[in-house]
Amino acid sequence: MKDIIEQMKAELWEVFDHLHRHPEISWEEWQTTEFLRRELEREGYRVRTFADCPGVVAEIGAGPFTVGVRSDMDALWQEVNGVWQPNHACGHDAHMTIVLGVAKLLRRIGYEPPGTLRFLFQPAEEKGTGALKLIEKGAVDGVSFLYGVHLRPIQEVKGGYAAPAIIHGAAQCIEGRIRGVAAHAARPHLGVNVIEVGSAIVQELGKIHVDPQVPASIKMTKFHAGEKDANTIPDYAEFALDLRAQTNEAMERLVEGLRHVINGVAAIYGAEIELVERTRIVAAHPDPDAVRLMEEAIIAALGTEKCVPPVVTSGGEDFHFYSFQKPELKTTMLGLGCDLRPGLHHPNMTFRRDDLLSGVEILARTVINTFALQGENERVSVTANH
Repeated sequence: MKDIIEQMKAELWEVFDHLHRHPEISWEEWQTTEFLRRELEREGYRVRTFADCPGVVAEIGAGPFTVGVRSDMDALWQEVNGVWQPNHACGHDAHMTIVLGVAKLLRRIGYEPPGTLRFLFQPAEEKGTGALKLIEKGAVDGVSFLYGVHLRPIQEVKGGYAAPAIIHGAAQCIEGRIRGVAAHAARPHLGVNVIEVGSAIVQELGKIHVDPQVPASIKMTKFHAGEKDANTIPDYAEFALDLRAQTNEAMERLVEGLRHVINGVAAIYGAEIELVERTRIVAAHPDPDAVRLMEEAIIAALGTEKCVPPVVTSGGEDFHFYSFQKPELKTTMLGLGCDLRPGLHHPNMTFRRDDLLSGVEILARTVINTFALQGENERVSVTANH
């Protein structure tokens, strides 16, 4: 398998360079969709796209047992060297290259899946809504195992190493609006100062407690109030909160605590405070069988010493909506080390490109291992029935 991947190297670099040079932000990945569609059809896959949203679903083989491999597609909107532009600073260009590489590799080695093999290229991961859209489209209907991949920063996994699971936490973005009462700054007792209300919210956030054994945080990340006049008590403010928790249960407690804080502060100051829940990401629950199959593939590709334990990270990923919405679906996500620095979402993020080849091999071996396991299970079942 390694020899075939090495022969594909130049082709994969062309794919990566194209995707890297043509980034598209969430829900606008139309050119990316078309590029992937052409590549997959060229390899003989049955391809499905959608009229109302970007994204690609490709299949080969037939049968009720279905294994899926998923990649995200979208880029970030960032200032890069003084210019605001779409930018692949989260590695989604690399993820697409790896997953498309798996699709190509399995065809080149003549692998015929004893079931259905499905590839998902998903839009809008950065918005936390793309996985839900593909679920709505039926993209994971009938899938038994679903695998993903994400490059890991060097602080988590070194280049040349890999983890069979990424334990992402839950994340929630909540926006808020405060309405007070305007007044002359010389007569503050006649108004309700929304800046003071916002300050009180920040102070009270620190009093929200969850299980200290579970990492969790809630913090204000944006606040705007007042305009040009410095002698006016402002009566309107907007703010944003970022909530993080390693478990979905801890996230529910954070949100519950936040509502108590908002109600209490509003009552004390006589202000109106409205919360609007935006992006929500659920925590990871990797399946033990999927993790074991991924681990076996890592060991086969890199060696036992290069397989590290599942990575626990405070970041979030909408990949985990697939198993959250469909609990019968067995999932895990490959954490691929590639000397990525200085970090994910840095506008000048870089990584060691050759490690993408390892990602192709690991995921391809995982797919083959998964179909082989199903075949063994079926043989055991038939023997037991006789």
